[in-house]
Amino acid sequence: MIVLKIIAIGIGATLLVDLWGYVQSLFKIKSLDYRFVGRWIAGFPNGKFRHENIVKSPSIRGELLLGWTAHYLIGITFSFLLIILFGTNWIDKPEISSALSTGIISLLAPLFIMQPALGFGIGSSKLPNPNLRRFKSFLTHLIYGFGLYLSALLINQF
Repeated sequence: MIVLKIIAIGIGATLLVDLWGYVQSLFKIKSLDYRFVGRWIAGFPNGKFRHENIVKSPSIRGELLLGWTAHYLIGITFSFLLIILFGTNWIDKPEISSALSTGIISLLAPLFIMQPALGFGIGSSKLPNPNLRRFKSFLTHLIYGFGLYLSALLINQF
């Protein structure tokens, strides 16, 4: 039962991130295209873990579905990290500071693993306006953390 709650919390938090992305799109603000995440992951079985520029790499059948699936699995994984860091009692008595901290910790993965592997550099340093991109990533991961908190509150209502 506890594992299902953690999964639900991760899904809920990731849904909030997606809602945030949708709101941004209404204002023509672009966010990460998950097909590139799928393209990146699709290369793993062939030993391809890094791209010079993932945008210029050939597309791969099913990359969009793979990217969206990975997006949710990653969101779920970080919800487990929250519980590992702050204990299972957090689910029944969620604290916003723990959730926001987890959101900020989760920011390390894209800045130092995914963005360099996609060919964008550490913290998007090889892309235009890297500071703006870092701020957008920070804000998105803060929203993810807030989503962890809101999801736990919602789950506790049932």
